[in-house]
Amino acid sequence: MTRQKDQTYKLDRRELMAMVATLTGAGATSAAMAGNGSTAASLSAASHSRDYKSMFPHDSFRDYMADLERRGLVMRVKRMDQDQYELTAAAYRLMDCIGMYEAPAILAEEVKIDGKWVKGPVIINHMGHWDTEAISLGLEPVPHHGSQTYRKAMKHVMDLVEENGGKVPEIPPVEVPRDQAPVKELVFTGDDINILDFPFVISNPADSGRYVNTGSVFTEDVELGKNFGTYRCEIKGPRKIGVNPEPGQGAWRMFMAKKERGEKEAVCSIVLGQDPMVWVLSSSAINKGGKADELALAGGLRGKPVEVVKSETNDMMVPANAEMVIEGIVPLDEPMEPEGPFGEMYGYLGLKKSENFFMNITAITCRPQPWILNQFTGVTRGFVTAPLEGISLLRLRKLAPQIVDFHSPVEATGLAFVSIKKDKPGQALKIGERLAKIVPISKIVIVVDDDLDVYDRTQMMFAMGSRWQPFTASKILESARGMPLDPSSPDRPMSSKIIIDATRQWPEEGGPEIYPELNRTLLKELAPEAFPNFDKDWGDMLMKWEKLRAKRI
Repeated sequence: MTRQKDQTYKLDRRELMAMVATLTGAGATSAAMAGNGSTAASLSAASHSRDYKSMFPHDSFRDYMADLERRGLVMRVKRMDQDQYELTAAAYRLMDCIGMYEAPAILAEEVKIDGKWVKGPVIINHMGHWDTEAISLGLEPVPHHGSQTYRKAMKHVMDLVEENGGKVPEIPPVEVPRDQAPVKELVFTGDDINILDFPFVISNPADSGRYVNTGSVFTEDVELGKNFGTYRCEIKGPRKIGVNPEPGQGAWRMFMAKKERGEKEAVCSIVLGQDPMVWVLSSSAINKGGKADELALAGGLRGKPVEVVKSETNDMMVPANAEMVIEGIVPLDEPMEPEGPFGEMYGYLGLKKSENFFMNITAITCRPQPWILNQFTGVTRGFVTAPLEGISLLRLRKLAPQIVDFHSPVEATGLAFVSIKKDKPGQALKIGERLAKIVPISKIVIVVDDDLDVYDRTQMMFAMGSRWQPFTASKILESARGMPLDPSSPDRPMSSKIIIDATRQWPEEGGPEIYPELNRTLLKELAPEAFPNFDKDWGDMLMKWEKLRAKRI
């Protein structure tokens, strides 16, 4: 590979916000970033059409990215020096300057790894923006309104499930000839395999090495069936990677079942650059405890079957339109190997493991110049969550019909907000305790009345400040199942938990005899035309003001 002149630049908050303003503007623009004396690298928003007719269903990662790009949700960068952790800094600065739910994806055409410029592209934050919740499902976002877009996406998924008798619809995958499978365009076997040739990066300076961290690990077992899930995979050499399912996850259960039966190995196919719905199924617990074919579930959510092709060195069927498939064998009769540390979902450095599964690579198949997605775990959003929360909400309502909404914010792992239509004293604490016991990730469960929006962080803080009485409206669980990656837990995966009843406290619960009405509620009741009239006469002015403000920052 020809070495090119090293180009670096510094991007400050003012320049980043200026670029964001162009992304939301009317046309394609570009800006030169001030460098340290060398030629400035370019950062540009690709031209995007005002015709936002959906490209859904997205058959590939590239189709999805093209849909985002024409909507102005992709920042293209010529080069980023990951030896200096520029991609990592970019992920944090996106959150610092723009926010988790408004930041665009970044596509870096080249990245510097171990002193060499490697052609990508490498993509980060592909499902960060609120609008991706709708786009990934073939819906149009609600303009300038993230929570409404999220609710629209949730309702779509919930309607699909309810119309299908309470189950996620399934459309079985269809096999295509290998000469029609883009993922088979290049095939590497034997000594030709070198995973180090691809632009997988060290995400954090304290990580133990380069990782494949967005792969869907496909596994099978004669008793447990088929599964795929997203597990971090540390690159250990040209033909060797770690495979890190946590205890209880699908691949871990299958590996352990095989070991108990005396089997000496397990075959895997790790799929990268998946279409959006395969990625969502891989990254979430939509099929937790079920035996449905997850590729069929992805097809059901897409409304179109996933095209699949047989792996090169095993019989597993994998998405034909993926960017890459890494195939291999996991030894089950050999000593396990150390793994980590790695920056994990809570935003802290994960623990180094003394024993972990590893895989010897038997084949790599891919498109030419495969697009590599890197997830900065604990920094940016990893996947759209409306499908998971919509399905979870339907399940929770079966346990407690008083539940109206449920939300677990990505930026505050461990928090859970649930709104209820309370119909008897003490109900909020009971429902909250039940949730805390069955949802491992929910460590702090905040229960509010149904007049508040669980997607509005300000309203949730408002409820805690004006409706919660800590002494009488709290319950602490000394020990319940939590998350194995929670850095605060001394006994992983167990954790103490708290339920906060931030509903209006009735007199029977120790509350006041008279609880005053909200001023906003009274405005709606006593002057019902106030908001509609303002929105009609002045709403556009507010939108224009925000755009002008962003351009001036």
